Amino acid sequence: MKKLTYLLVIALFASCQSKLELGKKDRLVEIETQYGKMKVRLYDETPVHRDNFLKLAHAKFFDGTLFHRVIDGFMIQGGDPDSKKAVPSQRLGEGGPGYQIPAEIKDALFHKRGVIAAAREGDEMNPEKKSSGSQFYIAQGKVYTSGQLDTLAMHRNAQLKSDIFKKVQMGKVEILTQCQMNGDLDQMNEVIEQIKLDVDSLYAEQKIAFTKAQIEAYTSIGGIPHLDGNYTVFGEVVEGLDQIDSIAKVNCDDYDRPVNNISMKIKILR
Repeated sequence: MKKLTYLLVIALFASCQSKLELGKKDRLVEIETQYGKMKVRLYDETPVHRDNFLKLAHAKFFDGTLFHRVIDGFMIQGGDPDSKKAVPSQRLGEGGPGYQIPAEIKDALFHKRGVIAAAREGDEMNPEKKSSGSQFYIAQGKVYTSGQLDTLAMHRNAQLKSDIFKKVQMGKVEILTQCQMNGDLDQMNEVIEQIKLDVDSLYAEQKIAFTKAQIEAYTSIGGIPHLDGNYTVFGEVVEGLDQIDSIAKVNCDDYDRPVNNISMKIKILR
């Protein structure tokens, strides 16, 4: 009996190891559609997203799902389990495995052409930028000039400073109201000056500037720079980049869903 129990434990351990091996580095997966195959390397720098994607791929969760949102010059999106049995023209994009994943947003991982990133709910519903448990997109984007990147950074920084001001001001509303009610203009001016100092300090810490690596990528192969810092990038296509363009060019309805279904299969290569 002891020998039998020992053999069963060994067999179970070996089976678990051979099936998935979560945490192992240098993981490769293959995404196959009727347009061909894409080989994707999952980043070790985002282990939670990497292992979640592997877990779902191992369970065949993605097989039969569609690339349900396709925008030429932007990205192709899939991973919604509701798409498996979707009727023509059905709106998709709300489905998932029933959980979200904590954000793993890294400055060094940005939206160059070919990266795979996690879709998510908007900031109002999801201020922590948590990722969808299964929906992902693959970046296509476009090639930018250095001047266009400068302009984009300027607009993003203007929006950033405005958002910081609103947040800091909200924290001082009560005391400003009290000053106004008491007619205490001196204290009100002090509070206003402090708001300006706080805004300038936070803005200096968070100001957006494209790195050398980003500039090099966006001015050569292209991508989606305005999404940087807002979504978790967790891998990249290392073979089959042309498949992104083939899928992106298909005819879509008014909701960006391809008129003819583009289903996928995902398998773990390594």
